Amino acid sequence: MSYFGTDGIRGKFGELPITPEFALKLGFAAGKVLKQQTKKNKPIVVLGKDTRLSGYILEAALQAGLNAAGVYVHLLGPLPTPAIAHLTRALHASLGIVISASHNPYYDNGIKFFSGEGKKLANEMQDAINQELDKELKIDDTANLGKSVRVNDANGRYIEFCKSTFPYHFDLSNLKIVVDCANGAAYSVGPSVFKELGAKVVTLHNEPDGVNINQDCGSTHPESLQKAVIDHQANLGIAFDGDADRVVLVDKNGQLIDGDHILYILATQASQKPAGIVGTVMSNMALELALAKANVPFIRANVGDRYVLQALDEQGWVLGGEPSGHILTLDKSTTGDAIIAALQVLTVMVEQKKALHELVADFDLLPNVLVNVRLEQMFDPYAVPALVSEFAKVEAQLEGRGRLLIRKSGTEPVIRVMVEGDNLQEVTDLANHLADTVRANAA
Repeated sequence: MSYFGTDGIRGKFGELPITPEFALKLGFAAGKVLKQQTKKNKPIVVLGKDTRLSGYILEAALQAGLNAAGVYVHLLGPLPTPAIAHLTRALHASLGIVISASHNPYYDNGIKFFSGEGKKLANEMQDAINQELDKELKIDDTANLGKSVRVNDANGRYIEFCKSTFPYHFDLSNLKIVVDCANGAAYSVGPSVFKELGAKVVTLHNEPDGVNINQDCGSTHPESLQKAVIDHQANLGIAFDGDADRVVLVDKNGQLIDGDHILYILATQASQKPAGIVGTVMSNMALELALAKANVPFIRANVGDRYVLQALDEQGWVLGGEPSGHILTLDKSTTGDAIIAALQVLTVMVEQKKALHELVADFDLLPNVLVNVRLEQMFDPYAVPALVSEFAKVEAQLEGRGRLLIRKSGTEPVIRVMVEGDNLQEVTDLANHLADTVRANAA
C-alpha cells in the first residue's frame, strides 16, 4: 500500500494517515531510509509547517520519529512550502518536510517531502519509505540518536532569497499593494518581502489562530481582497493560499488575475520570451491561442504541479503553471513559489511602466462552463460509443474556437464535463446537453 498521493500524504487530522502515531512512524521510516541512502552519519532534515493547530502535534511526532532514527532535525516553524524547498538546499540538508494541507480547510493536514535538491521526492524513495512503514519501529542504537535545533533566522534567509529574484536596480516604491496572506504560512514573510522592496503594503488576513487558515480568504476566496484593493485605492492585490505555493492577483479595478493571466504576462510581456510554456488540461484555451499568436510553444500536462514540473523537465523549459495559481519559474526556484511568481509579474510592471490591468488588456479568458455529474457508480464515459459520438460532435462544432474536457474525479463518483468556447450561451447549452447525455447513459 502507498500512503503517498500526487503531492505527499494528506487527509483529515485525527484519521489515518494524519495521526500523531502515524507521523511518528513516518518520521522514523523516512529517517531509516535516509540513513541507508546517504553517506552522512548524521543526515539533516529540515522541518517546516503552515499555521494549522494540528501542525504542532504532527511536528512533534515527526521530529521524535526522525530523531529516533538517528537523524538531526532543523526546525523552521511556520513558513511557505517553497521556503522549505529553498532552505533544504541552502542548509545542505538531505531531506525537507512540510506539514501542510495547502488550500484545504484547517481540519485537514498533510505531509510533503522534498529531496536534498529542493525538488519533489523521487518515486523510488517514496517506495522505500512505504516499505519501511510496514516494518516494526525498532530502535537499534540508542547511542546515536538524532537531535533537534531551531533555525532562528529561517524567515530572514527566505526573505532575502525571494528579494534576490527581483532585479536589484528596480524597486516598488511607487506601488501600494494589498497582500492577503490567507492566515497561512506567509503571514510574516509575505508582507515583509514587498515592504523591503519599497512598496507600501496593506496586510489582509495575516493573523492566524490555527483554525482560520484559508477561511473566506486567500487565493481560493479572493472577494475580500478585491474589495480591499478598491477601498484602499491600491495599485494591485496579491493573494496566497495557506502554504503560499499558489498566488492570484487583483488589478486596481478589482478584477481577478489568475494563473493563466500570470503565465500570459510572463510569456508575452516580459523582456525575455520563454522557450515554451507548460499549462494543464484546465488551462483556458485563450492562453493557448494567445501564446500561438506570440510564437511561444505551449503544451498541456495533467492537473497537478508535479505533472507540470515533469513536463518542464522533459522539454527543458522553465515556466509553467495552473489556473489556480501554481506557477513554476524554474530559473528562480525549484518548486512553485507564490511570492516569487508575484515578484516576476511586478518586475514586468516596473520594466514596462504599466499597471497590471494594462498588461492583460488584450487577453480575455474564453467562457468556461463546468458541470459535475454525480453518479451512483463510476464508469468510463469513453467506453460508451453513444457518448464518444456526442463528444466528437461537440468537438467538431467548437473546432478552432473552443474545446471539450471530460474528466473522471479521482476521489468521488463524479464525471466532470467542461466546455469552453467563444460564446457563453453556446458552451452553457453544450455542457448541459453533454451532462444530461452522460446521466442518461449511466443508467
